[in-house]
Amino acid sequence: MTFVPTASDAPAARRLTPSVIAAPYDHPDARRLTQALRAEQHTLYGFADDPDATSEADFDPPAGLFLIAHVGDEAVGCGGVRLLDEHTAEIKRMYVSGVARGHGIGRYLLERLEQHAVSRGATRIMLETGRRNSAALALYHRAGYLLCPSYVAGRDPRVNRAMTKALGSSSPR
Repeated sequence: MTFVPTASDAPAARRLTPSVIAAPYDHPDARRLTQALRAEQHTLYGFADDPDATSEADFDPPAGLFLIAHVGDEAVGCGGVRLLDEHTAEIKRMYVSGVARGHGIGRYLLERLEQHAVSRGATRIMLETGRRNSAALALYHRAGYLLCPSYVAGRDPRVNRAMTKALGSSSPR
């Protein structure tokens, strides 16, 4: 089945509430979506991190979590969170397929991942995205993320953007 936006998806009614499941990072839908993310990154930059280089255990509960968003029967988005240390979490592998973009699915996933990080004691969350990924940068900015120095050794600031956000009861949702 393929997700196709309908006339009711007009700008005023663009938000969709997907069904979201926690899944292992090696779940077939997770693998398909993270490989689609890699392909888009490769198209934008000429190279991309291999999602298989991230350990499946990084997203194992309770310290981590990997989510897959569905609209109907179709997996249309994913994202994970993992603890970097006792108080810092990291968002990884956020992706929403092209036809499902613009419906609030990325924001919905991001909020659930942030909630999980808070439940694990994180007071700060970090992420990386590409500087050419204007939709992701806009999403993270609207969600309260601020640019910060890279926290991953060897990253090229001409390609990557690191962002951070304070978490807690006063964080905007």
